[in-house]
Amino acid sequence: MEHETKVGVVGTGFIGKGFVMALEGQQDLSLSRVLTRREIESCSGFPRQEALTNSVHELIDHSDVIVECSGDVIHATDVIDMALQALLPVVTMDCEFQVTTGSYFVDRGFLTEAEGDQPGCLAAMKEDVVQMGFRPLVYGNIKGFLNHEPTLQEMEFWSRKQGISLTQCTAFTDGTKVQMEQALVANGLGADIAVPGLLGIASKEVETGARMLADGAKHLGRPISDYVLASDGPAGVFIAAEHDENQKPYLRYLKLGDGPYYILLKSFHLCHLEIVKTVRKILRGEGVLLNNGARPTVSVAAVAKNTLARGDVISRGVGSFDVRGASVRIRENPDHVPIGLLQNAVVVRPVEPGQMLMLDDVELPESLALEAWLAIRERSIEQEDHFDVWQEALSPTF
Repeated sequence: MEHETKVGVVGTGFIGKGFVMALEGQQDLSLSRVLTRREIESCSGFPRQEALTNSVHELIDHSDVIVECSGDVIHATDVIDMALQALLPVVTMDCEFQVTTGSYFVDRGFLTEAEGDQPGCLAAMKEDVVQMGFRPLVYGNIKGFLNHEPTLQEMEFWSRKQGISLTQCTAFTDGTKVQMEQALVANGLGADIAVPGLLGIASKEVETGARMLADGAKHLGRPISDYVLASDGPAGVFIAAEHDENQKPYLRYLKLGDGPYYILLKSFHLCHLEIVKTVRKILRGEGVLLNNGARPTVSVAAVAKNTLARGDVISRGVGSFDVRGASVRIRENPDHVPIGLLQNAVVVRPVEPGQMLMLDDVELPESLALEAWLAIRERSIEQEDHFDVWQEALSPTF
């Protein structure tokens, strides 16, 4: 009988629950434990309730591989630190963790983001298109709707309708999630961002916006990570790329157009269902799909949505009504507060709406995540800056 790999899961939210159900019927993979911080008795609707545990040690002791999908940077950092110390490979579907503290761990064990969410899908696409001779210019996300300042009432309605948490719904709507995703893509795939906060080209058709981004990347002289805002677009990703001139008639025949930019589109991403592909890649010894790199160049800063007064407490940054995330270059903004670190943070200096939070503006509780970020920042700002300034008339907009 084929050996079953015991998979431990961190997180009992939307993705965690879906992945646990996806493991049912997998002949080569079996669920070991699911780590939750909730009282186990309160998780009556969770599948495989007998696998729930509040003990990180129990999770680790019974698992061959860990899948982390909690979406909580502080918690994920602590758990992944312990898992890697136990020499377990870790797969994440957690761009918030990867962008904030993931770089601290890339040389401490096996750590990879999973295929399924947009960053992992773009990493897998890059492997395919580069093998076919394409030269990527844009690693693109497709977003259907954006509202930087949604109301609580709006978000409560949509979170109920979509069956996701209030914080998830808010982070998706205010743009924080796409900023996190594309920051990870930039760091992990060796790309840059065109401007702080990304361009986010509004375009009815994905291909039109993708070609505009490709023009910008070509002028910049290096690949970029960005997104198009297309209300009618699919929930997928794309790569805008070039190819050799002698391939032009073939690519025209194959319905990719006349170039010089070819838009390669994946029209879906299936999150929890695709995680198993990455787990199996590990078992085949295929290596890391995507991580944030040891010396990232891009982070996601917290930007105030409203006036923050001295003494205010930001209980959670990602998905809050106090701040949203915007991609920034670390070297240009070394003292910014990564939005993923904002948990039970106390404001010590007033911050105006639209203002980027700096480390001197808040008091952050001590944590391994904070320690990790400070170490990452030092490595990142010490490296030589090879990037030129893009001299186009593009206003950096948060």
